[in-house]
This record gives sequence, C-alpha cells and structure tokens, in this order.
Amino acid sequence: MDFDILTLFPEAINYYFQQGLLGRAQKSGLIKVKAHDLRRWTDDKHQTVDDKPYGGGNGMVLKVDPIFRAVKELKGRRRKVKVILLTPRGKQFTQSLARQYLDLKQLIIISGRYEGVDQRVAEHIADDQISIGPYVLMSGDLPAMSIVEAVARLKSGVAGDENWLKERQDGGHGFWEYPQYTRPEVFKPSPRSSSWVVPKMLLTGHHRKVERWRREHGRFIESE
Repeated sequence: MDFDILTLFPEAINYYFQQGLLGRAQKSGLIKVKAHDLRRWTDDKHQTVDDKPYGGGNGMVLKVDPIFRAVKELKGRRRKVKVILLTPRGKQFTQSLARQYLDLKQLIIISGRYEGVDQRVAEHIADDQISIGPYVLMSGDLPAMSIVEAVARLKSGVAGDENWLKERQDGGHGFWEYPQYTRPEVFKPSPRSSSWVVPKMLLTGHHRKVERWRREHGRFIESE
C-alpha cells in the first residue's frame, strides 16, 4: 500500500517513517510512505504555494492549483485510491476509518498549513475531509503521520506478530486498552518510599483470569 503526503516540510516526515517497524515494513515492500514537497507543483520562479484570502483576514491560504497538479500526478490512473484533506472541520478519524483505508491501494493525504486550504480542494479534489481531534494545530503534518501509522500497523506483517491485534479487537466495533506491566516485579523509587508492585493476578499464569482482569481494569475504545 502506498501513502503519499503533500506537505511543505517533507524531510521530517520521511525521516520518521524510515525508523522502527514502519521503516522495516518499507524495506520489505509491505508499504511505501513518501512525503512530497508541494512546491514541486508550482509554476512560478518563487514556488508560491499560498496567497492572501479573498474577503480579507489574517494569514495565508494554500492555493488550489499546485494541489490539483500534485494529486493528478500522484494518482495517475490508479484505482482504489482516496484523497484526504486534513482540516479541523473534517469528520473525526477513527479505528473504523483506519480499517476502511486499509483496503486501498493508495492513500493521498493533503497536509494544510497557515490559515487553511482553498475550499475548492475540499469540494473538487478531496474524497474525505478528516480531523484527528477537536483542536487546531499549526499544520496537518502530525495528523498525517498519525493516520498513516494507524492504517499501516493494521496491514499484515507490518507489526510482526498479529495475535496482539486480534486480542485487543472486539468484533470489529472497537478495541481494548488495558494496563501493562513488565519487570521488575517490585520497584522501590527510594529507600523510604513504599514499593510499586505488579498486580498479583498478572503473575498467576491463569490466562482466563488474566483476561478477565484486563477487561475489568481496561477501557473499550469505540471505533465509531
């Protein structure tokens, strides 16, 4: 599966996806993640990607024409492609959406910056308008990285042993998050402090009881 991110600062994004499990997944050909500099698709010597908003106001707005040219080139004649525009006005990204995007061959993500993106991108170019939460960031770069990681980790072979995914998912409607512990069994922050200990239930080796404990102390995260 290919992930293409349109941004003004591709270096940091590309570096991140060269590390760890996702870096190994790229080397093995399971996924391909590439951040592209939107300036490549400008048509003036200053590589202008933004301009003042019509009607006045603060800040600058990303122009529609370089985004149109970029998406057209990256998409080509491929099928099973979706174009995402990241915006605080978009619908909330969920685990359910991550699973839907997993069926695609290519995901093109438009990362906004400055005051926003020309509305014609949302109306005529993007298939989905997505937000990762009810807050505003300085760009869509971090949301783009979050979405790529959420989708890529679901792909077979990317995260190694897939049993952990099956254990945490619940009928396709959400997933469980519960407290995790590892060695040492007892940790004492200082000689005078009380010890921090691992719950005894997790040391019993009784899988059914451990599973019950995790459900009782965990939280179910709805996908929708």
